Amino acid sequence: MDALDNTKIRNDDISLGLLLETLAGASELPLVFHYDGRPVKAGYHVTEVKAGQFAALDCGANEEAWTEIFVQLWDVEGESRAHMPAGKFSAIIRKVSDHLHLAQSAKLTFEVSDGVRPMQLYCASLPSLRGNAVHVELAPRPASCKPRDRWLAEERSKAAGCCGPALETSACCR
Repeated sequence: MDALDNTKIRNDDISLGLLLETLAGASELPLVFHYDGRPVKAGYHVTEVKAGQFAALDCGANEEAWTEIFVQLWDVEGESRAHMPAGKFSAIIRKVSDHLHLAQSAKLTFEVSDGVRPMQLYCASLPSLRGNAVHVELAPRPASCKPRDRWLAEERSKAAGCCGPALETSACCR
């Protein structure tokens, strides 16, 4: 897949590796994160990158385990009047990734604050190229019920498999 060609992938909740892969082809372009209907300020700062390995029981008493990467963005006017280049952001993340041996498949979460409002958690969409800059939309990370999420994914998969182009005459597609 070409960098920034996100037409074949769902545009939500991407992994660390997928973010870095898509930014690789646009290293000189400004990287602009958007949250709560606005872009981060030019000069925003990556204040912390942390990794966690989690083990839990979900509401159905199913064991869950995952790795998650948290990238903390401080949304303030910095010394620079431009947004950070995608290559600089990638270099910061890769330095941490190499040092901490972060899994490229890890779930990616952004923590964003302007230094006044409380930090909020966001998931990221795939980067897109608009107006000679790379844009990443951040959406609030909602709570979820993992057993329900798995059930919904199975139902979507069944519906897609049942009513694909070759099976339009199948009983389930009528």
